[in-house]
Amino acid sequence: MRKATEVADQEIEAAVDAVLADFATEAYLLAKGRTLDLVETPDTNTRAVEALTTDKPAWKRNMVQTAILLSNSIGR
Repeated sequence: MRKATEVADQEIEAAVDAVLADFATEAYLLAKGRTLDLVETPDTNTRAVEALTTDKPAWKRNMVQTAILLSNSIGR
């Protein structure tokens, strides 16, 4: 996703913020009409799932960001 430079760093940070603020949020609108499934994305990364249950904010944020960067749940 990031390698194609279709999604800016600021969009990734905003998506991470959305996941951390509201785990129930499903679709997150990215640039160029793309959407990211915020429910499926962290669930596909076991470390992100584990991090979401901790009280370690930095680890939680890093793992969610990693899950988003590795995500295949981006649609149009």
